[in-house]
Amino acid sequence: MKLRGKILLLAIAPLLASLALIAVGVRQQEGELVAREHATVQRAYMEARRDELRHYVDLALSTVQPLYAQAQGQDALTRRHASEQALQRLATLDYGADGYFFVYDLQGRVLMHSRQPELLGQNLWELRDARGQPTIQRLIAQARAGGGYVEYLWRKPSSQQMAPKLGYVVALPEWNWMMGTGLYLDGIQATLDQLDREAQGNIARTLWWIVGIALAGIVLISASALALNLSEHRLAEQKLRLLAHEVVRSQEEERAHLARELHDGISQTLVSTKLLVEANLREPRPALLQQAVERLSGSLHEVRRISHRLRPALLDTLGLDAALEHLARECETAGGPHIDCSCEPRPLPTLPEVAVTVLFRVAQEALTNALKHAQAGQVLLQLQAPAGGDLSLVVQDDGQGFDLRAQNLHPQQGIGLRNMRERLTAIGGQLDIQTRPGHGTWIEARLPAEALARLASDNAAS
Repeated sequence: MKLRGKILLLAIAPLLASLALIAVGVRQQEGELVAREHATVQRAYMEARRDELRHYVDLALSTVQPLYAQAQGQDALTRRHASEQALQRLATLDYGADGYFFVYDLQGRVLMHSRQPELLGQNLWELRDARGQPTIQRLIAQARAGGGYVEYLWRKPSSQQMAPKLGYVVALPEWNWMMGTGLYLDGIQATLDQLDREAQGNIARTLWWIVGIALAGIVLISASALALNLSEHRLAEQKLRLLAHEVVRSQEEERAHLARELHDGISQTLVSTKLLVEANLREPRPALLQQAVERLSGSLHEVRRISHRLRPALLDTLGLDAALEHLARECETAGGPHIDCSCEPRPLPTLPEVAVTVLFRVAQEALTNALKHAQAGQVLLQLQAPAGGDLSLVVQDDGQGFDLRAQNLHPQQGIGLRNMRERLTAIGGQLDIQTRPGHGTWIEARLPAEALARLASDNAAS
């Protein structure tokens, strides 16, 4: 994967991870909220149902209470007559298709059941529901205990299906009765199911919003990355064009310099040598021939100097330290200041070829500037290349210095400094310059260890 793809992935991955965590958290919070709503609704529903049942039973008791009070202390016939009247009254009381009253004796026999008359007279003491619980026994036990609520399963008249039911029963011991009523609880399940559906709808909408935000974020990041990529591409193309122009300009300057060297030096010497040889042919004189030989020797020396300036052979044979020392001696021989050259350690570790070439060119340019412009009396040339560390080349002179800012702003000046900086920047290095008028110049070319390792790996790969 390319670097740009990795950067794009690095930008999108945290966004997607955070949105996924938000989605998980939203879903969990929604689930907890639904559970709390279930509990709240169920509690409120059951409380309302209990109050409703108690009111229904109180109403039924108020209906039969006069008959029950009259029967107390009377003979058996009177009590039975009063209980029969009470059963008739209770049979007429209902509140909807599934709201009715029932009466059992305390031994489990059905005395009145308005919705299931086929049960009259049957003893349901042993009746058990689908869960194996004794339904009638539990109801009678609760009635004997002073009355109260019992949850059990019973057939629902409207649907003829077994459904959970909440009953409220009381005992009338004078008549040996258990009387009660009940409300079916399947309505609460429908309410809870509706809550679940609404909650799931809310969760789905929230997740779709999160997905939409994620897509919008990805589109925005991708668009930003594309815009940045295009901008960087344009800048890179512009820098590449400028670099190409600089390369062409440097080549032309080097060619012009070489042409001047050949024309003003070697060409003139060879012409004069030719004239001496021709004169000697017309009139042989040993002195003329000796002058021609001396001038040919000078031409050979000039050719070697130009060749060394283009590409010193010492770089390929003896290495950077020897090439720098030879360069320093050449500058001194050409009338320059005394140059103190030092290289540490000796011998130098193996360096990438491109780094060696760039450092030599930087030293060559710096010494040329010190020779031509600085009017220095002393120059320090120091190379430090510790194994595994940064590579540093320092050129320091005690010359007249210059205004660095003015040099950088002037388009026709500071070309050599820009060339040095561009050479180093191209291989991952940096150039530091400290100078001011009247206080000499200090130049350091530094190559970090990471850049050296990268250049070495590139060189091995090629």
